[in-house]
Amino acid sequence: MSTVRRVAAVAVVATVILGLSASAAQAHRRTTLFVSPHGSDSAAGTLAAPMRTPQAAVERLGRAGGTVRLARGTYGRQRIVIDGRAHVAILGSPGAVLDGTGLKPPAGRSGMVEIRDSSDVSVSGLGIAGYRTKALSAVPIGIFVTGSGHGIRLAGNHVHHLGNDNGTLGSFDINAHGIAVYGTDARAAIADVRISGNELDHLVLGASETLVLNGNVDGWSVTGNVIHDDNNIGIDAIGFEDTISGPARFTGVNRARHGLIAGNRVSRIISEGNPAYWEDGSWCNCADGIYVDGGGSIVIAGNRVDASDIGIEVASEWKQGRTNDIRVSGNTVTGSRYTGLAIGGYDRDRGEAYDIGVFGNWLRGNNTLRDGSPEILLQYYVHDTTISHNTVISTNPGQTVLLHRDAPAGGAAKNARLVLDHNTYQGRAAAGRELYYWNGVERRGLAAYRAASGQDRSSTYRRNR
Repeated sequence: MSTVRRVAAVAVVATVILGLSASAAQAHRRTTLFVSPHGSDSAAGTLAAPMRTPQAAVERLGRAGGTVRLARGTYGRQRIVIDGRAHVAILGSPGAVLDGTGLKPPAGRSGMVEIRDSSDVSVSGLGIAGYRTKALSAVPIGIFVTGSGHGIRLAGNHVHHLGNDNGTLGSFDINAHGIAVYGTDARAAIADVRISGNELDHLVLGASETLVLNGNVDGWSVTGNVIHDDNNIGIDAIGFEDTISGPARFTGVNRARHGLIAGNRVSRIISEGNPAYWEDGSWCNCADGIYVDGGGSIVIAGNRVDASDIGIEVASEWKQGRTNDIRVSGNTVTGSRYTGLAIGGYDRDRGEAYDIGVFGNWLRGNNTLRDGSPEILLQYYVHDTTISHNTVISTNPGQTVLLHRDAPAGGAAKNARLVLDHNTYQGRAAAGRELYYWNGVERRGLAAYRAASGQDRSSTYRRNR
């Protein structure tokens, strides 16, 4: 399928999942309960006589569902848990805040708003903050969707200033999320998920991600969100972790798939200072703005990623896993500290990336660390991939490093049919002095790189002063 047709097809899917289903809309019209920090749980739940706690209102809705409307104000030390329910909407008025300050997150994953094995559920307009821990056993999350279900809508929420404050250097047991969707049932996915227009910032995440879809999550979109100033990955679509264990772990059900990541703004996603990323006496600059790690059949389109460690990465962290059928198009990536775009496993023991299309992106001024890293990094086991019609601009006044492909590892099939062409390269070096690395060997100038690689036959290089 062509890139245009693929984007159009995914857009149709996204349109379908934008709205509430008819059954949900009917349920929401049937029952509405109002909640206020100044109300009483013995009250009628009307606008004039509101209840006090959102959880009590959810319980009062019963199995028929309905809407819980939160008035402006702070709801301290309160969580909302929706478990095994359907047709529930949580709607916050401007200024409605769930504040977890003083709550002790239990062991394992837990959310300030937690949706378990539920369908036709929406959460919108809430501020969520203050849910923190120093316990390695606890994983605090702003909004947590888990189990199975369908028709999940998370829109217009502001999740900020929460996370795991444990300071153990080098520990990947430090974890937290802003928004997390974990499909943990091998028999039934979490499907038809819409995450749009949220802001997620100032999150302390350890080894985990700001906004993540992990495991059996099938048919989803992440659009129009603003994600900034977090100390690990901005948006991540994950596969093959132990979210689902046993025989199904390295199968197609244990991966986020059939998704759209579009129109998001991601900035200042930096792992320096994050204790989980202290390695061998220094910080790993390895937090991606947008990351696909084991996901499949995903379009990444029209996003802006700025001033993060890595702009966009398409890879797999598991030898048995893979990332495939990914289209990266029309994105703008600027000011990355390490590299603008990375594809493939980061060492010889990682999984493969194939059927990747990278078209019409604009990469400029990446590698602000000035350590000789490139605008585009092709790592291990990249094959059956096309990179074309992109504009790639180095602003490094010292070295103009535009592309680096690692020396291939493994068999020929896992390195074959890689095509780069019709790209526009620019930099501050005079023509013939810019750098490309092919199979780990430096090539100076476009002509030398073409001769060594056979790539970029119709591409151009221009000096920018």
